[in-house]
Amino acid sequence: MIRFRPHHFLCALGFQGKGYSEEFSANMARIVDRLRGPGGGDLMLQVTHQADAICAPCPHKRGLGCEKSAKITALDSRHAAALRLDDGDSLTWDDAQARIRAHVAPGDLQTLCAGCAWLELGLCEDALARLHFDRA
Repeated sequence: MIRFRPHHFLCALGFQGKGYSEEFSANMARIVDRLRGPGGGDLMLQVTHQADAICAPCPHKRGLGCEKSAKITALDSRHAAALRLDDGDSLTWDDAQARIRAHVAPGDLQTLCAGCAWLELGLCEDALARLHFDRA
């Protein structure tokens, strides 16, 4: 089981190799490669509002928290509400993508991900559009 903060569900969807540091990017790539690889849709994810598997090498991580906790807490709150996720919930990556498809429309990320440094790159918006298009 992989522990995931609520906002990391959409981050994993849009990840294209960019990150806060080399270590962070390499760790994120390993996790995302597992999700996107054979059998990845069946991987179990557990929702947490603390540091998760993706946060492990982040230079902003402080114990189970983050030095940018106000911003991260706001992102997690918006994502948890949009995806109907509660702390401790478990779901597969396929289930997570189905929730994203059902509850996050193209264009929603401007509000949902407000404050995210990666939003302006458009990678997540492109990935969200592909998710909707591929299942249409």
